[in-house]
Amino acid sequence: MQRRIYGVETEYGIIFTPEGRKTLPVEKAIRFLFEKLITTEHFLNVFLENGARFYQDTGCHPEYATPECASPRDLVIYDRAGERILEDLQHYAEEKIREERVAGKLSIFKNNTDFVGNSYGCHENYLVDRDVDFYYLAEQLIPFLVTRQIYAGAGKVFQTQEGIHYCVSQRAQHIYQKISGTTTNDRSIINTRDEPHADREKYRRLHVIVGDSNMSEYTNFLKLSTCAIVLQMIEDNFINKDFTLRHPVKAIKDISYDTTCKRKLRLENGREYSPIEIQREYCEMAKRYIEQYPVSDQLKEGVEKWEHVLDCLDDDPDRLDTKIDWVIKRKLLRSYIQKHNISWHDPRVFMIDLQYHDIRTDRGFFYLLERKGQAERLFTDAEIEKAKTEPPQDTRARMRGDFIKLARQNNIQYDLDWSNIRLGNLLNVRVICNNPFETDTEKVTELVRTIQRTNLRRTSLSKLVIQS
Repeated sequence: MQRRIYGVETEYGIIFTPEGRKTLPVEKAIRFLFEKLITTEHFLNVFLENGARFYQDTGCHPEYATPECASPRDLVIYDRAGERILEDLQHYAEEKIREERVAGKLSIFKNNTDFVGNSYGCHENYLVDRDVDFYYLAEQLIPFLVTRQIYAGAGKVFQTQEGIHYCVSQRAQHIYQKISGTTTNDRSIINTRDEPHADREKYRRLHVIVGDSNMSEYTNFLKLSTCAIVLQMIEDNFINKDFTLRHPVKAIKDISYDTTCKRKLRLENGREYSPIEIQREYCEMAKRYIEQYPVSDQLKEGVEKWEHVLDCLDDDPDRLDTKIDWVIKRKLLRSYIQKHNISWHDPRVFMIDLQYHDIRTDRGFFYLLERKGQAERLFTDAEIEKAKTEPPQDTRARMRGDFIKLARQNNIQYDLDWSNIRLGNLLNVRVICNNPFETDTEKVTELVRTIQRTNLRRTSLSKLVIQS
């Protein structure tokens, strides 16, 4: 597919640290986050004016799902816009907590693990052609996903029985299956969930749950664009080498513990490759692919960055200390340890690790580095600010976002999901849009005009369905 829909679902960690005897349950803090967004929709499940969805996930995690995006570039911008939306809600929640006369600190983290060993995810979604065999696609993609953590990992200080380890990935330690249908207990590299939120006969949604949540725009763009080009090569049967790993679940953990990225992995055919070598093979195929097939400029840019990053990893990963999350964070930790003459076992090291992921721009360590020019930017604050309220203009999200604005301006009751808009006093008028590339907002605008002109209490519209 040359045109593809992308999405990311990010689960955030949330902690309230009391400064006295009186405390606040996390559940109540989350309710304060959502309180500002109260509409006619379900209280803890809200679609936003930018087309995204904000809701509470399992385990008291606020979750932000980006609107449908048509490019990796837009996806990174809307993912980061989610951080800024959540930061605004955090400020509101802190005001409500003060009104409750509870002293303490509310913190929200864009990471994947807590202090007691729980993991929460960052799930990538890619629209794929239904004609491509799912299990063939998954088997082709798994070696790439297992090894891409060498540039897509967020980094983590782990306490193990053998001592302290700085690992490349946070999520890798919590993967137990190659492919499965669950996202919690037996987490897999690829999830089998078949909810395309689109025409089921044409499309499938590939649900990748193995990735880390990234703070770095550079890392995030690289993670998404490289996966997109590999998917396109698989769909076009361009990949002609077999990198099937003998033990992919073990390999994903082994790679995470090796910050040299050069430890050899055994393939099913008996050959041995390092993660860098496997990624290099995929990258070289991608370079040949873009010479023969139509590929977007963004994916070409992703391949250029991919080659550069692999060259740096092969030579010295520290060359990426402004680009790649796990390298940026490791430099921060090493600097702090050296400055204060402490060991990796010091509790302050674990706190800095966590504080790297704080979404508050005034106290998160990643944003401190970014302001100092020590974390590379790809996008502007203006682009991210616009994405907080404006939906993508080239996907179905435009219809959803524009409708939400119109409905709120005109006090129209509504409910919606990714493919349906229901409105009216009885929610008996429905707009269906199974085409995620649809952008015709005039249909939605006309429907709102119709409702404004029509007294729904006297007119039966129960059979009115607009099909997009």
